[in-house]
Amino acid sequence: MRMFTRAIVCPPCASFAEGLTTAGLGAPDLEKALDQHERYCKALESCGIALARLDADPNYPDSTFVEDTAVLASRCAVITRPGAVSRRGEIKAAKKALERFYETFHAIQAPGTVDGGDVCEAGEHFFIGISGRTNEEGARQLAGFLLSSGYTSTFVDMRGRAGLLHLKSGLAYLGDRRLVADESIAGLKEFSDYRVVGVEPAERYAANCVRINGRVLLASGYPKIEAELRGLGMGVVALDMSEFRKMDGGLSCLSLRF
Repeated sequence: MRMFTRAIVCPPCASFAEGLTTAGLGAPDLEKALDQHERYCKALESCGIALARLDADPNYPDSTFVEDTAVLASRCAVITRPGAVSRRGEIKAAKKALERFYETFHAIQAPGTVDGGDVCEAGEHFFIGISGRTNEEGARQLAGFLLSSGYTSTFVDMRGRAGLLHLKSGLAYLGDRRLVADESIAGLKEFSDYRVVGVEPAERYAANCVRINGRVLLASGYPKIEAELRGLGMGVVALDMSEFRKMDGGLSCLSLRF
């Protein structure tokens, strides 16, 4: 499990409530979302992460979900091409911020599409979700870029899986060949070589957790998975994510970690 030192974040903008969502949980409260985002940033800093903060841009309501704009491995960086047309302009700000840290970039080209939320790094291996946002051509391009830097990858078909917008909506890597996975995908053959901590349907949202430098950021309000992670000896930082959940977002979505 690699150690992270930096992350790029972007606060919710004034038009946040106009973003894309299928959650059906009502409109987010911007003031509350800003407070939750700041608590998230402080949690990252408590894990030893130095933050680069992008300016909120009302032209892109979904831009707080900055993870979708790039895939960052230790040995390469790939600028994505988001599946939602309304989000493709977000990559410009992310690339500009990353130019301070990466000399060269790969980039997904049309007709390929990739959302970073469909890409789960598991050591030297990457799981790439094929979804409504990441198509097969984009996944093939990404796999090729990763392979050129010495990484292997596996495709995971997420199409038609209700309630899971992205692969990482239901999957997270904890290190030591251990995954957290929503029960609907926990038994997939793609994960057969890993130890899987299953998340029951009532706690599905908590499957999108993030391990950072020995601690796990977890959405609050999901006691069973929290207890299971603590039982594995992991330090858990529980964070209220209510306003981001309304917009189909989770903990991993809010930062690009490298």
